Amino acid sequence: MLAEWMHDFESLEAISQDDDTRRLFLRMAALSQDGRLAPLLCELANDDELDDDLKGTLGVIAGDETFLLVVQEYIQRTQVLH
Repeated sequence: MLAEWMHDFESLEAISQDDDTRRLFLRMAALSQDGRLAPLLCELANDDELDDDLKGTLGVIAGDETFLLVVQEYIQRTQVLH
């Protein structure tokens, strides 16, 4: 169980440390809470600069509202500490 938690923590920390990734996840979390995530997913799906693996990964992440909320909470709490 600890190993799984540490992996999740490392993922959250990696997301929070990269400016572009952090902005994307915060945007996805906000849109998800408002029920408006579908247009962003369509935009990403039509983006020729993104590879299919990344598009698939983003689709899976976008479908996990709980994870998006956890990311948002983690970023908000850790930004206060910086």
